[in-house]
Amino acid sequence: MTELPPLDDAVLPDGMRARFVGNVNGLRMHVLEAGFTPRSRPCVLMLHGFPELAYSWRKIMLPVAEAGFHVVAPDQRGYGRTTGWSPDYDGDLHPFSILNAVRDALALVSALGHRTAAAVVGHDFGASVAAWCALIRPDIFRRVALMSAPFAGAPTLPFHTADHPASAPAAPDIHEALAKLDRPRKHYQWYYSTRPANDDMWRCPQGVHAFMRGYFHYKSADWSGNRPHPLKSWSAEELAKMPTYYIMDRERNMAETVMPAMPSSAEIAACRWLPDDELAVYAEEYRRNGFQGGLNWYRSRTSGLSDAELLLFSGRTIDVPSLFIAGQSDWGTYQRPGNFERMQKTACARMVGCHLIDGAGHWVQQEQPAAVADLLLGFLRQHDQPPRAAGDAGGGS
Repeated sequence: MTELPPLDDAVLPDGMRARFVGNVNGLRMHVLEAGFTPRSRPCVLMLHGFPELAYSWRKIMLPVAEAGFHVVAPDQRGYGRTTGWSPDYDGDLHPFSILNAVRDALALVSALGHRTAAAVVGHDFGASVAAWCALIRPDIFRRVALMSAPFAGAPTLPFHTADHPASAPAAPDIHEALAKLDRPRKHYQWYYSTRPANDDMWRCPQGVHAFMRGYFHYKSADWSGNRPHPLKSWSAEELAKMPTYYIMDRERNMAETVMPAMPSSAEIAACRWLPDDELAVYAEEYRRNGFQGGLNWYRSRTSGLSDAELLLFSGRTIDVPSLFIAGQSDWGTYQRPGNFERMQKTACARMVGCHLIDGAGHWVQQEQPAAVADLLLGFLRQHDQPPRAAGDAGGGS
C-alpha cells in the first residue's frame, strides 16, 4: 500500500493535528489528536466504525480536549491512511479479529506514552472493540462509552453438562428464512462478507462520493423512514421490519440498495452535519483504498473466527463505568433483538446511563455533536460508583 502524508490540516478544525505512529501491533497507524500538550493529560481513545474514519470524531474531539484530555482517534486497521494491513480477500483474516483489534488499541495507547486511558469510546463496529477493551483490560481502559451498537456480553460456556448433556436446539437458518419471505431478503453483515461486496460499492455506477452520500443519508435522522423500535425475536419476519440497509432485498447489492433513498440536491445543501466538502474527505479515502479493509471485520465476525477464543472470557462482565449513546432514529440499537437489554442487565456492571438523542440517526457523534460531547464530559467527570449487584438494570433516558 502506498504511504501517504497525514491528513491535511486544512480539513481539520483548528487545534487538531494528524500524524503517524509506527510499530503499533504491526501497523503504521494514522491518528488524529487534540489536546496533545501538555503530555501529562489523561488519554481518551475514540474508535470509529464502518464506513468511517478517525475523521468521524472531528466534531467532539476539541470539546473533550478543552476539558483537559489528550484525545486520540486512529484510522483503525483496514481504514484510511493506516498501513500494514492487506486488502486481499483471500488473505489471512486473523489480523481483523476482535482480539487483535483490542491489541491495536492497547498498543496505540502504550506507543503514545500512556499507562492507562481515562476512557475508550467506540461507535458502530468501534463500539465492539471498545467493549472488549474494557472487558479484557479494565486496568488500562478505565471507562467505556459505546455508541450505536449495544454490547451483549461475552459468549457463555455450556454449564453442568458432564452429567446432564443438553441437546442442541434446532436453530432455524436465518438466511434461509429471510430468502423464503414473500419479499426475499438477506442480512447486510453476511452480504458484506461476500467477495463482490467491495467492488459493488467501490466500482458502483453512481461513484463513491454519491454512494457514501446515499448511505450516510439513509441511516441518519434525515431519512424520515427511520423509526426504530425493539424487535421481538431473531426471526426473518421480525428482522424484515428493519430498513433495507440492514435487511437487504435479496437481489440488490448495497450500492443499489441506497439509490432509492438518495437525497435531493436541496436535502444535500441543507445537510449541516455532513456538508459535501466533509463528505469528500471520506470519499477520497475510500476511492483510493476501496472498502475491503472494513469489510474484513464483518468477515471475521460472520465466519466465527474469534468464537472459540472469546469463550475464554465467559462469565466476565464490563466492570468499569460504562455509558451508551445512540440516536433516537438509529436502528442499530435494536438490530440484534435483546442486546440493548442484556447490555444493561448483565453485560455492564457499572452502566451509568443509556441515552437516545433526538435528531440523530446512526451517525450520532456527527449529527448531534454538542449533545454527545456534553454526555461524554459528564461521564468523564463522574466519580466512580461501586459495581451494582448482578441483574440490576443500569440507568436510562
